[in-house]
Amino acid sequence: PSKNVHAGAAHAFSHRLLRVNEGGWAPFNGSGGKTELGNLDMAFLLTYALGMFVSGHIADKANLRHFLTLGLLLSGAFTALYGMAFFWDIHSLPYFLFVQVAAGLFQSTGWPAVVAVVGNWFAKGKRGLIMGIWNSHTSVGNILGAVVPAAVLHYGWGWCLVVPGMAMMGMSLVVLLFLPTEPAEVGLPSPYKRSEEEQGAGEDGSSSGSALPGYDRIGEARERSSSGGVRSEAARGNGSVGFLRAWAIPGVATFACALFFAKLVAYTFLYWLPFYVHNTVIGGKSISPTEAANLSTLFDVAGIAGGIVAGYLSDRTKKSGTIAATFLVLAVPVLYAYQRFGHVSLGINIALMMISGFFVNGPYALITTAVSAELGTHESLKGNAKALGTVTAIIDGTGSLGAAVGPPLAGWISSTYSWGDVFMLLYLAVGCAAILLSRVVIAETCRSRGRRSRQSDTSPLLGESSNED
Repeated sequence: PSKNVHAGAAHAFSHRLLRVNEGGWAPFNGSGGKTELGNLDMAFLLTYALGMFVSGHIADKANLRHFLTLGLLLSGAFTALYGMAFFWDIHSLPYFLFVQVAAGLFQSTGWPAVVAVVGNWFAKGKRGLIMGIWNSHTSVGNILGAVVPAAVLHYGWGWCLVVPGMAMMGMSLVVLLFLPTEPAEVGLPSPYKRSEEEQGAGEDGSSSGSALPGYDRIGEARERSSSGGVRSEAARGNGSVGFLRAWAIPGVATFACALFFAKLVAYTFLYWLPFYVHNTVIGGKSISPTEAANLSTLFDVAGIAGGIVAGYLSDRTKKSGTIAATFLVLAVPVLYAYQRFGHVSLGINIALMMISGFFVNGPYALITTAVSAELGTHESLKGNAKALGTVTAIIDGTGSLGAAVGPPLAGWISSTYSWGDVFMLLYLAVGCAAILLSRVVIAETCRSRGRRSRQSDTSPLLGESSNED
């Protein structure tokens, strides 16, 4: 699954090289080359975002192993075809546009399916930390998408995309042969059933242990189907959850809209941070394009830690929305510090870049993984387990629309106005994401207070009962 991110980052890396180097590749080396590259980026991200809504619904109906295998195989093929333009001496803009659109469409199959698979393996209570660690593959993919192309660039820019494409096609075979999409496929019990048994052993059997309460009550409905996959009885009766019904699940629209702004910020950094670092005099020195690309990977390295910490805190506090909102609020002053003091020295630039990556990618990772998985098994579905892919697609698809808007908007603002105005856009986006989560924060706070109040009310009764004995 990380290879999809690897390929997307490789596309971005190749575009960065054409932005920052002399010469370039026709038809992108003319006066309008920067705009045409931006349009290709927009085509890829928009297709990815819109394809997500469709692929997520299909993932809930399809065999996940076969679905992922086909998606990886075709994603790798079109990524490699993009790079083959170098070897075939292709300079046709429609060719690049077609390959970008196809690559975006097939790469959209990855995220809803992999979140559904991981969600099938882990129930509430541990999802935040486990998915925070697992989600590090996205940042690793981004890093590899910069480092691997840089390592083979001297052979020709085509290898920057052919190598990731071949890796994706190879990984599709690994997924087909070795990926167990459900615990029952290897003879293990459902984690949802164990979760319900643990809940029943609690004081009141409520779902208070979940970060988003009630999102895991589907365990009893799951069983092994004759085809080797796992299906729920309710799912067989009701079919996969419809798109509009999934939107109506409490919390889905709120987190989806918040992710729109959070992912806008994250992808603006992914696409433009190397260019910004290259064009900023740091400690009195200029950074080369390759050095800037490698340096920018530290943003993703810190993002790994941010996702893990956010997931851990979510598990401990049972307040996913509050954790995400807190990270977003703290991101604003950190981004300002990076803009204001990042040029002072290379050490300060690296430190502030990594702190920014920690707070920007933390909530992004939390919402796209643990929160999506929990909302995909919401109690309002009444046992229907066939919503993980659809809900994940809605949330991350909406976020990907922000990712499609952010980079070209930042490019236009930077060329028309200044990078200071780009950072102003980032502040506003982060602030909007935090404001959208405010209702969730209030609800989680009230629920926490109510739970403590109930516990304090029952404590005296327990004490009296003990005295009577």
